[in-house]
Amino acid sequence: MDRDLGTTERRIYTISELTHSIKSLLETKFPFVWLVGEISNFHTPVSGHFYFSMKDPGAQISAVMFRGQNRNLKFRPEDGLSVIAMGRINVYEPKGIYQIIIEYLEPEGIGVLQLAFEQLKARLAAEGLFDKEHKQHVPFLPRRIAVITSPTGAVIRDILNVIGRRYPNMVIEIVPVRVQGEAAAGEIAEALYFLNEQDNAEVIVVARGGGSLEDLQAFNSELVARAIFSSHIPVVSAVGHETDFTIADFTADLRAPTPSAAAELIVPVKDDLDRLIQGITGTLRTSMTQRLRLLRERNIRVSGRLVHPQRRIADYRLRLDDALERIVRGSSRELGQMRNRVHVIQGRLARCTPEFLIQDLGIALKHYGQTLASAMQFCLQSKRGKIDATVARLNALSPWAVLERGFSVTRALPEYALVKDVNQVNVGQHVEITVSRGSMVCSIERKQEDG
Repeated sequence: MDRDLGTTERRIYTISELTHSIKSLLETKFPFVWLVGEISNFHTPVSGHFYFSMKDPGAQISAVMFRGQNRNLKFRPEDGLSVIAMGRINVYEPKGIYQIIIEYLEPEGIGVLQLAFEQLKARLAAEGLFDKEHKQHVPFLPRRIAVITSPTGAVIRDILNVIGRRYPNMVIEIVPVRVQGEAAAGEIAEALYFLNEQDNAEVIVVARGGGSLEDLQAFNSELVARAIFSSHIPVVSAVGHETDFTIADFTADLRAPTPSAAAELIVPVKDDLDRLIQGITGTLRTSMTQRLRLLRERNIRVSGRLVHPQRRIADYRLRLDDALERIVRGSSRELGQMRNRVHVIQGRLARCTPEFLIQDLGIALKHYGQTLASAMQFCLQSKRGKIDATVARLNALSPWAVLERGFSVTRALPEYALVKDVNQVNVGQHVEITVSRGSMVCSIERKQEDG
């Protein structure tokens, strides 16, 4: 074995050479492949490229879909979604890994448009665009109806025929748009914004005939849904047949199963209204006639119970005389009581005249004056004694009293520092000595520390 390995010529690759060979082999062998698998680890960096893995129960492969290809997708990839992809195998040499660069991607088992429809429906529902509290009330009898649809299709003829049959003189404004193709969604949204700016119509009908999911794609766009939601004029969606449901149906204020049904829902039958008005008019006329008859009979009964005005006046005169007599008697009795109260009050006032009060107050004032004078004299004597004692104590503690007893204060010149120790001055230094009656400047001849 060793002899065979020694004699066999070896081919030694560098890592780059081996990786480059594998890259050439894989990319040549698998230029384009179709794969089916489940998406995992899906993420989108700021570059806009899609990075994810495709896996099945036995293996997985890294995948990338560049922004130039993924911007044309009709749906949004997400983790767990089973997809079918077409791309080319690529080996990323710096890391030695292989991956698939995807050129085409579609969901497995469900159409792209159907998946895009479900994803957009779920997202707009989460934002509240389908909530009932945002729905506006469609007027019972609009004065002006705006219809957004194709001007050449059978839809507009059906709507005009139904409205003309139900209410012949209804005002209808037709806003022509394309209802199919890439530009259709933009034209429908612009028509909605235009009608809201004009603010002439009382209801807007967005209509189209039936068709496949691809044909109805314009009414499943987010652009049209947000234009319907932002409209302050009620919007009726009449798209497709009764079994067709679009995003516009969920966002609109009212959904009609067909365009003809939309016309029937919006416009009542004029003949029915005329008959209803005639019935109400007849009922009102009958009710008014009966009411007038009842009021007339009541007037007759009330008139029979009325009394002649002269008799009423005579009765009121008798009542007035009786009331005046009661007032006079009551006033006399009240005046007598008031006179008695005045006499009693006058007696009380006589006993409380100012002269008596002045005499009593004069005696009290004289007594209070004498008491105050005695108290003031006693207080002054007491305070004077305390002041004399305090002055005596202050004089005893005064520095001048100490100097009077023969003491003096010595300060060293020129700083005038108080001398408490002989070591603070030197021989020959001048000092100032303060006594009780003046001061002296002296020169030190000698010092003695033992006192």
